[in-house]
Amino acid sequence: MGMIAERSVDEWYSSLPKTSGIYRLINGTMDDRDKKERIRAVIALGESDDPRAVRPLMDCCTDKDPLIRLHATEALFKLRSGRSVSVLVERLRDRKEQLATRERAAAALAAVRSFTAIEGLRDLYSDTDEDPALRSFVAEELHRIRIR
Repeated sequence: MGMIAERSVDEWYSSLPKTSGIYRLINGTMDDRDKKERIRAVIALGESDDPRAVRPLMDCCTDKDPLIRLHATEALFKLRSGRSVSVLVERLRDRKEQLATRERAAAALAAVRSFTAIEGLRDLYSDTDEDPALRSFVAEELHRIRIR
C-alpha cells in the first residue's frame, strides 16, 4: 500500500512516556519542519489506541501533503473511531485524492461500521461516475462486512 514501514517506529513510540508521550506525538503531527518525524508521529498515534489521537489525525487528513493524509487515514483505520467518519467520507469522496488514500478511507469506514460510515460507502458505490477500481474496492469492503 505504499506505507512507510520502519521497525524503529515501534521502538520510538514505546520509548515515550505514556501520559506526556501522547501530547508529544500530537505536537509532532503539527511540526512542519520534519516530514519524516510528522509521519512517525502520525503512525504512532494510530498505534496508540488513545482517543485523544483522533482529532489531530482528523486534522492531518486535510494536510497539504498527500503522504501525511495517507498515513493519517491509515491511523484512523486502526483507531476505528466514529468521530472520524466525516473526514473519512471527505477523503473517500475527494476525486483529486490518491487512490490509495481513498481506499484506506473506505476500509476505515467499513471498520467503523456506523450508519453514516456505511451510507458514505454505499453512496460512493452507487456513483456510476466514480472510479471503477474504487467502486470495486468499496463493494469488497461492503461484502466483507456483509452489507450491500
